[in-house]
Amino acid sequence: MPQEMILLLGTAAFLGFFHTLLGPDHYLPFIVMGKARKWSMLKTSWITLLCGVGHVASSVGLGLIGIALGITVIRLAAIESFRGNLAAWALIAFGLVYFVWGMRRAWKFRPHEHIHVHADGRAHIHPHVHTEEHAHLHEKSGAGHLTPWVLFTIFVLGPCEPLIPLLMYPAAKENLWGLVLVTTVFAASTLLTMLAIVLASSWGLNRLPLGRMERFTHALAGGSICLCGAAIQFLGL
Repeated sequence: MPQEMILLLGTAAFLGFFHTLLGPDHYLPFIVMGKARKWSMLKTSWITLLCGVGHVASSVGLGLIGIALGITVIRLAAIESFRGNLAAWALIAFGLVYFVWGMRRAWKFRPHEHIHVHADGRAHIHPHVHTEEHAHLHEKSGAGHLTPWVLFTIFVLGPCEPLIPLLMYPAAKENLWGLVLVTTVFAASTLLTMLAIVLASSWGLNRLPLGRMERFTHALAGGSICLCGAAIQFLGL
């Protein structure tokens, strides 16, 4: 393998790793939604990978179209920037809506008191909290199934900015094998980094005793995603 191709593949792996690590939108939504919706590690993994594949594939597709049409890197970067803005606003909107829904849900399932009267006429008041089992019965057939696909749509919109210039080098030399290798290495680095961060963070988060804060997990998830989108849009993360 030529030295320049080895260097290009190393760069692809490096950029895939740091592009993912420095972008909280690549992993935070899966961590907080997995906790809120009580996804298993297996479900969290496949949703993360599905969204990651959509994220990378959309940029690969755009890059290949750009190469075929002879579009310059600068114009492709402008398109990717526009897609990035769309994805950030989509995260903000989704997070805000989910936060409002989560707060409404937390209020609905707040602890309250019941008066219990015994057969001998004695009465006492005891606190009561509706368990989430009843709520999950309804969620399984409704919004719960939509959440992964909403995330997938947002991730398809989200660009992989470092990938476009990487694709251009082997394409300029008409090196199809190099194009495939660069894409594969970048995608593998991105997906493995996403999966490692999500699973490690989810494992730790699931062991935190939330106590009374448990009923606010949906609201906290929505708020975190909204802030994540805002950080990307306004702070350039």
